[in-house]
Amino acid sequence: MTTTVVTGLGVIAPTGLGVDDYWKATLEGRNGIAPITKFDASGYPSSLAGQVVGFHAADHLPGRLLPQTDHMTRMALAAAQWAWDDAGLDPAQLPEFSAGVVTASSSGGYEFGERELRNLWAKGASYVSAYQSFAWFYAVNTGQISIRHQMRGPTGVLVSDQAGGADAIAHARRQIRKGARVMLAGGVDSSLCSWGWIAHLASGRVSTADDPRRAYLPFSADARGHVPGEGGALLVLEEETAGRARGARIYGVVAGHAATLDPPPGSGRPSTLEAALRGALADADVHPDEVDVVFCDGAAIPELDRIEAAAINAVFGEGAVPVTVPKTMTGRLFSGAVALDAAAALLSIRDGVIPPTINATAAPDLGLDLVTETPRSLPVRIALIVARGIGGFNSALVLRAA
Repeated sequence: MTTTVVTGLGVIAPTGLGVDDYWKATLEGRNGIAPITKFDASGYPSSLAGQVVGFHAADHLPGRLLPQTDHMTRMALAAAQWAWDDAGLDPAQLPEFSAGVVTASSSGGYEFGERELRNLWAKGASYVSAYQSFAWFYAVNTGQISIRHQMRGPTGVLVSDQAGGADAIAHARRQIRKGARVMLAGGVDSSLCSWGWIAHLASGRVSTADDPRRAYLPFSADARGHVPGEGGALLVLEEETAGRARGARIYGVVAGHAATLDPPPGSGRPSTLEAALRGALADADVHPDEVDVVFCDGAAIPELDRIEAAAINAVFGEGAVPVTVPKTMTGRLFSGAVALDAAAALLSIRDGVIPPTINATAAPDLGLDLVTETPRSLPVRIALIVARGIGGFNSALVLRAA
């Protein structure tokens, strides 16, 4: 069986631009959640978000791309370049059709779409950019990345909300197994504008707390919802033999994946999250006792937290494996969240440390060994990442040391 490895990381997060800045901030427990500054949120019941700061697209992209791209896509293009640089690869120099890209999406280019709709309403159709036809589209990140890097190999987009990042990485692994030379996969998301904010609030899952330290508290007794964020990560995937032949640094192996769909609300049937966890471990040929850490979904909705804790305890035993939710520092990044968790898991494997869950304390009745406030140093060989998306999507991804 073909082994798929990760040889490059491109990270853009509320806590840092690039792998080094993000990882340093994560291990320091730095909180990237703060009052929204991108628009006036004072009239909304929620006004906190994890915003990417210090990113100026003109510093990273050619001017011709700026008029035709949403903020989300600009971040994705920058992260893609960082990932290729980290891997030491230029896909344009590879054989034609050998390199592809799969991204996850949850909403598309909300900020671009809002601006053009305002132009339509206030000024008329002649003031709407022609680029609106694709800049808002959920597949635009895949399209723009593949065009910029002349990638004509397998492409795709996974739309399963926060579970999408894991699904995208798994789909890229599938393409590697089919013969693709290299794949770029993951997700970068942003919908922090007034139009997108209404969509977030409509979910009924956004915290209304006004203290960044008390707003996003997964597994805590006083959990009352999540904080939205923006950013994510893109990973370079290769077949292991090819990666080693060119002397690539290998962060880890994409060892297993499984996805399930929960039954509709009110059906009386239980969640299938446990099945996703067991399926990913089986796909990786990993026994639960071998897993060193679980990167949790961490919905911060009491009922959903109980379901996740129950699934973890059913698979591993109560308190038997350390769990963490580093997204308490960034907010939930939707399609970018799991890709960022995957980057964190690979860095955990590299450095032998589990990043903390800040501000939260696990409710005793959940039976979880939650790593809080400070990193926990221990050898990490295998990590399981759990993700759920609105609509019943469940996804689990297993990463292991090479």
